[in-house]
Amino acid sequence: MNKQELENLAHLRRARDLIDRDYAKPLDVPTMAAKALMSPAHFSRQFRAAYGETPYSYLMTRRIERAQLLLREGMSVTDACMTVGCTSLGSFSSRFTEIVGLTPTEYRGREHDAVKAMPPLVARERTRPARASAASSRIEEA
Repeated sequence: MNKQELENLAHLRRARDLIDRDYAKPLDVPTMAAKALMSPAHFSRQFRAAYGETPYSYLMTRRIERAQLLLREGMSVTDACMTVGCTSLGSFSSRFTEIVGLTPTEYRGREHDAVKAMPPLVARERTRPARASAASSRIEEA
């Protein structure tokens, strides 16, 4: 890997850190791209090449991940949606179902005692959202 590629990865990491830190704020690709010192189109291509998903998809996955925690703690679906920075309950529910494989209401209604008993680091890893189709293919491989 040459020097320029390493610098690009460092810039992309700054943008990814922005998403991880400010997921609940209104973020768009131009804002993320500015953090990475790239044009929006170039940033989107580079981000996808580096992390395997688009910046917006990564942002929504982080939001869903945080929403899962809030729903496990008993927060209402609407409040969780708004808390993580989504403005449309319908879009949030659709994306949540696509990623988790359950509707937010179904997820909230499930028993989560096992997750509560896990150390936080383990719980975060075990509950990290994965697209439902990717999760089912991982189960089939096992």
